[in-house]
Amino acid sequence: MNFQEYQELSARTANDHDYKLANYGLGIAGEAGEVADLIKKAIFHGHSIKTAEVKKELGDVLWYLSQIASTAGLSLEEIAITNIEKLKKRFPNGFSVEDSIKRVDANE
Repeated sequence: MNFQEYQELSARTANDHDYKLANYGLGIAGEAGEVADLIKKAIFHGHSIKTAEVKKELGDVLWYLSQIASTAGLSLEEIAITNIEKLKKRFPNGFSVEDSIKRVDANE
């Protein structure tokens, strides 16, 4: 499945109401919090990483991201391309602490 197919299929379960952008924004924050909680439990509580649970929660994050993108008239593909272009500019040779500090794109 590619981004476009996912975005089209995920829209089938989106609720069309007046506050959808607020719902999606709060929803993605909540789901990201659930991912963070799984990581917290692994690091600080000695739990093993529950890969199946992480996959489900990241799927929920992706669903909300897709709905935010669609509401804004954006495709997940163009978002991914823009992000990679930004990262290539910021870290032309891969991540380095030096490039992170100088942030060539900080004034854009």
